[in-house]
Amino acid sequence: MDSTRTQDSLLMTAYMGVLRQMAEYLYLKKRDPNSPNSQWVRYMHGINRISLLLFIFAIIVLIVKL
Repeated sequence: MDSTRTQDSLLMTAYMGVLRQMAEYLYLKKRDPNSPNSQWVRYMHGINRISLLLFIFAIIVLIVKL
């Protein structure tokens, strides 16, 4: 029973990490000042931001068309 709670808490922690990162990409939350800040990380986050915005746009288009 205890291992199930541990797995659930790990899953919830991972899920909250994903939501936190999405909030940072959409400028809803300030970036972590302790996170690495190299040129390649900035490129990666920029590409992820573009991908996320295009995905949200596509979902909105699908909802409007249906």
